[in-house]
Amino acid sequence: MRAIGFAKAGGPDVLALERAPLPELKPQDVLIRVAYAGVNRPDCIQRAGHYPAPPGASPILGLEASGQVVAVGEEAPSEMLGQFVAALTPGGGYAEYCTAPWQHCLHVPEELPLKEAAALPETLFTVWHNVFERGLAAEGDRLLIHGGTSGIGTMAIMLAKAFDIEAIVTCGDDAKCEAARAVGADLAINYREQDFVEVVKDHTGGKGVNVVLDMVSGDYVPRNLKCLAEDGRHVTIAVLGGPKAELNMAYIMMRRLTLTGSTLRPRSDAFKAALADEIAQTAWPLFTSRELKPVMDQSFPLEDAAAAHARMEAGEHIGKIILEVAPN
Repeated sequence: MRAIGFAKAGGPDVLALERAPLPELKPQDVLIRVAYAGVNRPDCIQRAGHYPAPPGASPILGLEASGQVVAVGEEAPSEMLGQFVAALTPGGGYAEYCTAPWQHCLHVPEELPLKEAAALPETLFTVWHNVFERGLAAEGDRLLIHGGTSGIGTMAIMLAKAFDIEAIVTCGDDAKCEAARAVGADLAINYREQDFVEVVKDHTGGKGVNVVLDMVSGDYVPRNLKCLAEDGRHVTIAVLGGPKAELNMAYIMMRRLTLTGSTLRPRSDAFKAALADEIAQTAWPLFTSRELKPVMDQSFPLEDAAAAHARMEAGEHIGKIILEVAPN
């Protein structure tokens, strides 16, 4: 099959189209003929040599894909054969075929375009677990989202609004702020021109937000904590600004704050299966009914994966970047 590989870690230019063997089908796997694959920040980090694939996972990049099931393992439901699915994959999406545990697949009806379906699993699973399960966000809460026009950011805005949560975001320029508001953000802050801590305090009348979804970490963490209301929850999902932060533990104690975070890829298959089942009952119908639609940035042919990574790392994208593998 055709697949994207890289002989050594480096910049986007190390990515190249190559021939690879078909992936091995494990008993609980399905084999998917890939139509589209989503591009995510962890793909870029893995390509750069800082995020190796977990043991047993495909070395091929790609954490989400959509397409048709063309084979099933001996312990996977036979009725899945021929179905169109969107899958959270342990790797391998940047190829003509990939495998995924059948429990990590979500059915794609005719109403949902496969291109859009490929843009959903990684961000949907990440936001649902971190905002709603770990962050305990609920109707009437306020949520502060950093990186408001990223794939994660736009997903967080849409889900927040779908569940009656106020969405406050930070973005790097006025155009991105406008794009975030178009997605549904109640307030978009240009962090290059305004102090988001002061804007949040002013907007909330000094009360603060209930949850912060943080993908920056580093020196953002103490600033984020100043944005939190009493009993607020701070959820970290990436450390783009550095992994270390200096905290005032007395402040955390006095305001009864909770600091948590997670990474999705290393979690067990059983955990991801349970998460997929919950999402299938709660959030997935919002997309299959077309009530919500993922924010799409640009699509690139599979062989242009290097250009897709370059766009991701330039930070100019709004929403999801997609690879076209075998569109249909």
